Amino acid sequence: MPDQDLLSIQSARDLVEAAFNAHSTLSGFSQEKVDEVCEVMALAAQQHSRRLAQLAHEETGYGNTDDKNVKNLFAAVDVHRYFRGLRTVGAVRETSGIVEIASPRGVVAAIIPSTNPTSTAIFKILIAIKSRNCIVLSPHPAATRCVVETVRVMREAAVAAGLPEEAIGCLEVISAEGTEALMKHRRTAVILATGGLGLVRAAYSSGKPAFGVGPGNVPALIERSADIPKAVRDVLAGKTFDFGTICASEQAVIVDRAVATEVRAQFSAQGGFFLNDAQSEALARIVVTPNRQLSPRVVGQSAETLARWAGINIPSGTRCLLADVRGVGRDYPLSMEKLSPILAWYVVDGLEEGSRLADQILHYGGMGHTASIHTRNRDIAIRYGQMMPAARIVVNTPSTHGAIGFSTDLAPSMTLGCGSWGGNVTSDNISPLHLMDIKRVAFETRPVGALATAIPLTPQSPVSPPSSTGSGDIGREALGLLVDRFLATRQVAAAPAPQMPLPNPTPESKPERPRAVDFVSEDDVRLALRAGTKIHIDRKTIVTPAARDYGTTHDVFIEI
Repeated sequence: MPDQDLLSIQSARDLVEAAFNAHSTLSGFSQEKVDEVCEVMALAAQQHSRRLAQLAHEETGYGNTDDKNVKNLFAAVDVHRYFRGLRTVGAVRETSGIVEIASPRGVVAAIIPSTNPTSTAIFKILIAIKSRNCIVLSPHPAATRCVVETVRVMREAAVAAGLPEEAIGCLEVISAEGTEALMKHRRTAVILATGGLGLVRAAYSSGKPAFGVGPGNVPALIERSADIPKAVRDVLAGKTFDFGTICASEQAVIVDRAVATEVRAQFSAQGGFFLNDAQSEALARIVVTPNRQLSPRVVGQSAETLARWAGINIPSGTRCLLADVRGVGRDYPLSMEKLSPILAWYVVDGLEEGSRLADQILHYGGMGHTASIHTRNRDIAIRYGQMMPAARIVVNTPSTHGAIGFSTDLAPSMTLGCGSWGGNVTSDNISPLHLMDIKRVAFETRPVGALATAIPLTPQSPVSPPSSTGSGDIGREALGLLVDRFLATRQVAAAPAPQMPLPNPTPESKPERPRAVDFVSEDDVRLALRAGTKIHIDRKTIVTPAARDYGTTHDVFIEI
C-alpha cells in the first residue's frame, strides 16, 4: 500500500506549485474579470448549497442540514454581496498625496474545519479569488469528501468564466504531514487556519504570515434591564444553531440575580431544560475526556441525543440543556467550550460581578473571541465591552449570528480573529482586505527644505487635554483641537473656519466648499450609510483603521 503521508506531502507540493504558476494569470485580471469569476462561483455555491450541506452533515455527523444550508448561503450570498463592490485591482484609493495600489499575496493555504466545512470552504475561496490570490485547501480528515465537492462545484464555474483551473486546489489525501507541507511550502504566501488550537499554533510556527483563529468560550450576560423573553430567545437561537458547532455560539449564560427567576422561567418555556446536580455530573462524564478535553463525540449533537447518551430523561422538544455551574476551570468541566447545545448557568449580583465572571470564562479557552450582553442600556453595553478581553462584543442578538456579521454590521466572515488576547495577528473578521498587500505611492507634501524651520527650538507650553467625560475617552471636538494645536506647532496652516451658509443664496453666490471632519470612527461611517450621506475628509482627518476599511468598502469618503 502507498504511504498516505508521502502521498499527501507530494500532493501538497504539486498543488502549491500549480497554484503559483496559475497566479501569474490571475494576478493580471482586471477588476471586471475578478468580479465576474466571483459572481459565477457565488451563484454556483448558492445553487448547490443544500446538497453540500447534506453532504457535510452525512460525512461529519455534526449539526443538521437545514442550518448548514443557512451557513452555506451566508457565505455564498451575504459575504459575496458585502464585498462585491470592493476594489481589489490597481489603485484602490487616492488622495492628492497618496495613491494606494492593491497587490495580491500569491498562494493562500486554507485549513478547513470539520464543524463548518462547506461554508468555510465557500468563504475562503471567494475572498481569496476576490483579492486575486490562488488557494489550496486542506480539509479536516472527517470532512474531506464534502470539501472536495465544494471545490469542484466552484472551480468548474470559475474555469468556465476564465479562471485557470489550478488557481483553486484541494488536498484529497489528508495527513498532518501533508497539511504541514502545504503551510511551509516556499511558494505559500499566507495561511488561513481554522481549526483546533494545535493546528492554529502550527500555522503560526510555520514561518509564514498566518491568520489563525482561536477557540471561543462565549459568555452571554443578561443584565437586569434586558428584554428578558427576547434575550432568552436570542441565546437559544445562537446556542442551538447547527447544534452549537460555530465557535461564536454561547457557552455560558450569566444572569443578574434581580431577574434570574424570570430568566429561568423563560428558558424553561422556550425549550431549555435545567439539570439537577446528578444529571449535570452524568452529562459532564460524556462531554469531557479524562484529560479534561472536549470529547469529539458530543460536538454538534442535539440535546435529545446528548441526554440519551448521558441517561437523562428530558421532555420532548427540549432544545438545550442547562447546568448550574459553581465555578470556572478544570474542576468545572461544563465551564469549557462545548460546541453543542449545552449552557453553563451562573447567577451574579450586578454588572461588575457578571463582568468579572465573563472575564474568567473567556480566560478559560475563549480569549479574544466573542462576548455577548443583553441590556436596554447602551452605556452598560459599552462598559461591558471595555472590560472584556474579546474582539467582538455583540449586543441584544444571538452571539453566533452577531459575531459572524449576520445580524450585526460586522464584516461578514467565517474566520474570526482573536487579536493578541488569543495569540492571533488580528482581531478583525477576516476579509479580502487581509489577503492583499497595499503599496502606497507617496508624493511630497512638505518640502524637505522646510524641515530646518518647521520644528521650533524654543520650549512650547504643554497643551492640557480637556477634562475626561468619565469614560476615559476624549471627545471628538477636543481631539480635533489637540490635533490642530499640534499641527500649528509644526507650522501647518489650519483649515479655514467654516462659514455659515446664506439663508437664500443668490445666483451670484458661490457654493460653500465642504469642510473636512477632524475625526472618523466606525460608528460615523455606519451612521453615514444609514443616512445616505458622504463623509468629507482631508489629509488632516484622523480615520480609525476600522472606519477606513468600512468606509472605503462602501465608498463613503470624499477627499477634499
